[in-house]
Amino acid sequence: MAENLIINGKDKQELYETLLPQLQSLTAEETDIVANMANIAAALKQTFDFFWVGFYVVKEKTLVLAPFQGPLACTRIQYGKGVCGTAWKEARTIVVPDVEQFPGHIACSSDSRSEIVVPVIRDGKVVAVLDIDSDKLNAFDETDAEYLERLCKQITI
Repeated sequence: MAENLIINGKDKQELYETLLPQLQSLTAEETDIVANMANIAAALKQTFDFFWVGFYVVKEKTLVLAPFQGPLACTRIQYGKGVCGTAWKEARTIVVPDVEQFPGHIACSSDSRSEIVVPVIRDGKVVAVLDIDSDKLNAFDETDAEYLERLCKQITI
């Protein structure tokens, strides 16, 4: 179970409830997907101080690195491979409390300890994934999944 994160006197749910409307407002009128992904990644990193936050976009049969915040990342991920490729294949959010326990985990950084990947679905198909890594075990829970899924449904990508 993820611990309840408190930042500046606010718990995780309060932070998401404040951030999501701001991101909706920021991205609603912007049609450039790179600009929107960049601002979303930056806002999530700044708000929660996650180890790594970013997007991978579907290009043909590969996830390709898109805007992100954090250390260097894997550039391409194959369909069904690792946490991101599995979330793409299964079109569902995956929460991994300990990446060492996920079969086939792709270690872009040895500092990553837990991960959540949320697919961005448009017209019934996955067009991108939002990938967030923590350098702490068990960093993500149902609250993260719920709010990040809302975010991925409302943003213009």
